[in-house]
Amino acid sequence: MKVLWIFAHPEQRSLNASLMREGLRELADHGHETQVSDLYAMDWKAVLDVGDVRTTGQGPDSGRLTVGAEQEHAYATGTQSEDVREEQRKIRWADTLVFHFPMWWFGPPAIMKGWFDRVLVQGFAFGLRGDDGRVLRYGEGGLAGRRALIVTSVGARESGFGPRGIHGYVDDVLWPLLHGTFWYTGMAPHEPFVVYGADRLTETGHREYARALRARLRELPDAEPLDFRSENGGDYDDALTLRPWIEPGGGGLAVHRRHEAPAAAEAEAPREVPGRSASPAPCQALTC
Repeated sequence: MKVLWIFAHPEQRSLNASLMREGLRELADHGHETQVSDLYAMDWKAVLDVGDVRTTGQGPDSGRLTVGAEQEHAYATGTQSEDVREEQRKIRWADTLVFHFPMWWFGPPAIMKGWFDRVLVQGFAFGLRGDDGRVLRYGEGGLAGRRALIVTSVGARESGFGPRGIHGYVDDVLWPLLHGTFWYTGMAPHEPFVVYGADRLTETGHREYARALRARLRELPDAEPLDFRSENGGDYDDALTLRPWIEPGGGGLAVHRRHEAPAAAEAEAPREVPGRSASPAPCQALTC
């Protein structure tokens, strides 16, 4: 594999940074190539603004900023800011993208959201059409042919992110990334790797999760992605609604997968990880 590891954590001594180093070593040991975008270390500019698209001082409409059109124009004319172009070069090189972050307020840190906003622009990641004029998205698109894996940590217990957990089922919480970003641009999303109770892990718990991450990465080349329905696969009508004979009476996010969510991979850490405190501390907003 050619793996681009996009990392968003401000502390190099954190649990997440330690797991990233474990993952990169595992990949190297098995002959895979890697590149890393460590967003905090890069001092990545998180805010999309006019400087991203008007590096020459002009755009298709040099008055009011029209973000989508001007991003597409800047991409097509090679006038995006250099930091954005460099990330796009890394994506072209990669066949696998790992997005690694602590979950803060039920999503990635702002610096990673800014990476999505600035890098995955119209004309590059989405907004493309096939030879027949069809819009290429949800299973097709500019990033088709690539895998996407989330590695994240939460302060809460696993049960709280289960199908009946108060925080919401973790795949649903991560839906905007798994389906709305990865699948939308054509990438094949894989089951997220989640570290639970991260702010209460002991050394034993850390070793268990490190082992599980290494196993997940070893299996990734042959692993099946999440089974989302593709827009142009025949399941949706012209109004982009599931056809009436598919999941009749159903609704919500689950109907957009072909089967029930698979059980967690056996290689993942067990539900009660040895070395994790049983203390029912609340999920922290900013942890790990």
